[in-house]
Amino acid sequence: MVYDPQEYVEAVLALVEDIPPGRVMSYGGIADALHDRFERGSARRVGTIMAQWGGGVPWHRVVSGGGRLPPGHEARAKALLEAEGVVFRGPRVRMSEYSWHPGDIGAGGG
Repeated sequence: MVYDPQEYVEAVLALVEDIPPGRVMSYGGIADALHDRFERGSARRVGTIMAQWGGGVPWHRVVSGGGRLPPGHEARAKALLEAEGVVFRGPRVRMSEYSWHPGDIGAGGG
């Protein structure tokens, strides 16, 4: 397969669109979910895509693997996630409870 960088950008943004309210995905989780299709990609590349083009998708649902909120946007992301029902203990999302992967059944907490 020939890697098309623009197609990868579109796939990342489409996957972020699919994350249900009240759930999150990590940058690495997005890269892993798209790996079979594109045979490449990384959490860093997903982060760059989100920084450059993520404003039109639910960007606040993309966090680090440890549940850290998007750098520089922590307060806004936390408010948006809390409005969707995410409960915080400290500054991080509890990934074990709120992480979502394509194919998960239902949008409720884990």
